[in-house]
Amino acid sequence: MELSVLNIKGEDTGRKVTLSDAVFGLEPNEHAMYLDVKQYLANQRQGTHKSKERNEVAGSTKKIKKQKGTGGARAGSLKAPLFVGGGRVFGPRPRNYSFKLNKKLKNVARLSALSLLARDNKVALVEAINLDTPKTKDFIAILNNIQATGKTLIVTSGVNQNVVLSSRNIPKVKVSTASDINTYDLLNTEKLVLVEDSVNVLENLFSAK
Repeated sequence: MELSVLNIKGEDTGRKVTLSDAVFGLEPNEHAMYLDVKQYLANQRQGTHKSKERNEVAGSTKKIKKQKGTGGARAGSLKAPLFVGGGRVFGPRPRNYSFKLNKKLKNVARLSALSLLARDNKVALVEAINLDTPKTKDFIAILNNIQATGKTLIVTSGVNQNVVLSSRNIPKVKVSTASDINTYDLLNTEKLVLVEDSVNVLENLFSAK
């Protein structure tokens, strides 16, 4: 697959870059992507939910009424779940939602997501994004020039502090390095913008695995 290289003004530089079929031309594996996204979302959960059970709520354990003759059900404690203020039955407890996935499967998922974006023509290639100072207004102008107006994921070869600072206040825009991309972010974007030197990083990263 060939992509034209654009500059930050949105103009065609006249150069083309061929994307590797080993990274951008595979048949997407939907189940691998599902598992990787499921793990990503599970890892975001804090798991600190907690409700009090009957042994944890405050209240007397004295028998509240006699056993027989009241015409009602037997009751021994106000902490019982059927009373207001009583403990909860099988309530949530703190737990860890994370689970392990095979590294090869995670790589297949990322490659599948990249290939899916390439197949749907949602990938753009930019020569370089250089900002002298962090400025959101200038960064928005660049996005408009390359027609990245919806959910956008920008992939750089390394950490570019000015780009990160300029983009962090823009809704639906995320900047990531090539080594830190994940399946969730790739599938949750409408346009993938690759800075030119990040292509080699991606291809080297996945060809080595």
